[in-house]
Amino acid sequence: MSTNKNASALAPAHPGARAALYVLIGSLGIQLSSVVSASMFDSLGSPAVSSLRLVLAALMLLAFFRPRLTGRSARQWAAISGYGIAMAAMNLLLYKAIEHLPLGIAVTLDFLGPAIVALVLSRRVREALWALLALAGVILIAGPGGYFDLLGFAFGLGAGLCFALYTLLAEKVGKQDSESISSLALSVAVAALVSLPFGVPRVAEVSGGQWMMLALSALIGVAIPYAVDTLAARISSARVIGTLFAIDPAMGTLIGWLLLDQALSPVALAGIGLVALAGACVAWLEGPNATASNPPASGDPVGARTGAW
Repeated sequence: MSTNKNASALAPAHPGARAALYVLIGSLGIQLSSVVSASMFDSLGSPAVSSLRLVLAALMLLAFFRPRLTGRSARQWAAISGYGIAMAAMNLLLYKAIEHLPLGIAVTLDFLGPAIVALVLSRRVREALWALLALAGVILIAGPGGYFDLLGFAFGLGAGLCFALYTLLAEKVGKQDSESISSLALSVAVAALVSLPFGVPRVAEVSGGQWMMLALSALIGVAIPYAVDTLAARISSARVIGTLFAIDPAMGTLIGWLLLDQALSPVALAGIGLVALAGACVAWLEGPNATASNPPASGDPVGARTGAW
């Protein structure tokens, strides 16, 4: 695809820096979309909001990429389906957590999943150090003795478990073949189908303005972020992006401060600094090692990445 090569030409040449940029773009979109979506929780409920935005995102991706349905192996379909189910569950549980907890804390709990993935997959002490540094940062962001809601924490930890599966499957789908973003479109379609029972009963209650907000949330919070996450996994590994996803709690805390008037303490600022440091170290020092052990799929030239965002 020529559009894919053009998109890659705009990204940094260093693979680790490119993966970090993709994750940063995705994180910004997800946290902004959470603010947009949360404004509809009272009227529609978080499960319906999550479901309907997944449906809209699936329609966008399917229309844009027109993925093929034939010629895929059973193993590829299993990865595509698993990725979609993880997406659906992660979205539903995270939005339930946001109903009970401040945005930064909910996203911090969500990050525990990929943090554990990064630790488990670490092969050297240095690799584990970056994951531990990022984890220390998100603990500071949440704040010692901070806000606690049992139900909110349960939803947040459940979202984290699904986020761990999402992190692992992002690499599998991203490195399936040269059509990883087309595979992503199918995964989002699976996520939409799985979540339909939560959204269909509330469709008649959605106003015209809310449909616009749902479409915006679908674009910036699902279609673009999941595409760039898949690209990041394609050029790095689940271990690397598991640590880079530490950007999410930092971004969530900043967005909460800027748009929701949720105060940032000096401790939280220190946590954001640790997350940024860990992300920079992973992006620069670990990125080349990850890509070296995971060459492009057959038929995908070195340097050509899949994606059009």
